[in-house]
Amino acid sequence: MAKVQLDQVRKVYPNGFVAVAGASFEVADGELLVLVGPSGCGKSTLLRMIAGLESISSGTLKIGERVVNEVAPKDRDIAMVFQSYALYPHMTVAENLAFGLKLRGHDKSAIATRVAEAAKTLELDALLDRKPAALSGGQRQRVALGRALVRQPQAFLLDEPLSNLDAKLRMSMRVEIARLHRQLGATMVYVTHDQIEAMTLGQRIVVLDKGEIQQIDTPMALYEKPANLFVATFLGSPAMNVLQGRLSAEDGLAVQLEDGSRVPLDGAKPPQAWIGRDIAVGVRPEHLRPAQHGEAGAFEAEVEVVEPVGSEVFVNLRLGRQPLIARFEPNVLPERGKPMSIAVAGERLHFFDAESGAAL
Repeated sequence: MAKVQLDQVRKVYPNGFVAVAGASFEVADGELLVLVGPSGCGKSTLLRMIAGLESISSGTLKIGERVVNEVAPKDRDIAMVFQSYALYPHMTVAENLAFGLKLRGHDKSAIATRVAEAAKTLELDALLDRKPAALSGGQRQRVALGRALVRQPQAFLLDEPLSNLDAKLRMSMRVEIARLHRQLGATMVYVTHDQIEAMTLGQRIVVLDKGEIQQIDTPMALYEKPANLFVATFLGSPAMNVLQGRLSAEDGLAVQLEDGSRVPLDGAKPPQAWIGRDIAVGVRPEHLRPAQHGEAGAFEAEVEVVEPVGSEVFVNLRLGRQPLIARFEPNVLPERGKPMSIAVAGERLHFFDAESGAAL
C-alpha cells in the first residue's frame, strides 16, 4: 500500500467551470479517507483525477513517491470500485474476479490463488459459478469489491459503492468495508454524499462544497468543532438548528430572532465582542431538552410534528417563524399543536459569523 498526496490539484473544464479548486491533502498509508459533500461538490471528479479518468488542470498528484499526473490509469497501480458495480454479465463471479489479472498476464495458478483468497474474505465461495443476474445487490457489490481486492493495488478508490443498495444492505456493507479495511490495512479513498456513511467509515473526512475543501478532520472533531455553518449543518442527522439573530445580553444572554422571538442562552460563552451584533447560533437537536416547570432560561415553542423512531423521538417545533428539531428520550411524547417548554444546553452551543458562516 502507499500514501496518496494532492498538492493544489485543480480541475477546470474548457467552459471555465471550476469543478475542484486547489485540493491539498494527504491520504496516509493504510488510511481510510472519505470525501463527502452534496451532489456537484467535486468529490467524484477529485476521485476520478486520482484514478486518472479525469485530467488534472494544475497541481501535483503523487501515489507513493511517484508523480502520476501524466501516468495512464492502468499504470497507476490503483483499483476502483464503481457505483454501478460494472460487472461483466456473461461472466461468472470467478471469471469477473479473475478478469483484471488475466489482462495483466498473471499465470493461472497465481490467479486461482488470489481469486480463492478474495472469495473467502468476502464469503463468495458458494457463488463463484453464478453470473451477476443470479446475485442480489449486496452480493454484486461484494464481487465488485473482490475484483478490486485481487489486484492487490497501492490504493483502493470507491465511488459511492453503496448508493444502489437498500438501507439494511447499506448498513451491513458499511460493516463489511470497515472490516475489510482493518484486515487489509489498505489505503482507501471513499466517496459518498451520505454523511452517515462518512461518519461511520472514515478515519478522516474531507468535506467539500462547490469544489472547495471546507474542512478536513476526524468524524467527531468535525461534528463537535465545525469550521463553518456548511460543515455544521451538513454533518449530523437530524441537521443542526441554526438561530439567526442579534446576540443580546439584556435580561440575560439570549439571541433575538428577526421576528422578535427570543431564545435564552443560559450557560453559553459566546465571544464578548459579538454581543449586540448579528450572529448565527447553532444547536444540535440533542442539546434541546424539555424544561422543568418554572425553569429559568426556558422558552416556549409549538409542537408541529412528533416522530417516534423507537430508541428516540424527534420533535419538530416552531418558535415564531423559526423551525427547530429536538431529539428526546423515547418516554417524551409531547402533544401536537400544543406549546412546549424547552431549554438549551448553553455550554454545547456553536457560534458563527452570520455573514461569512465562519465559526467564531
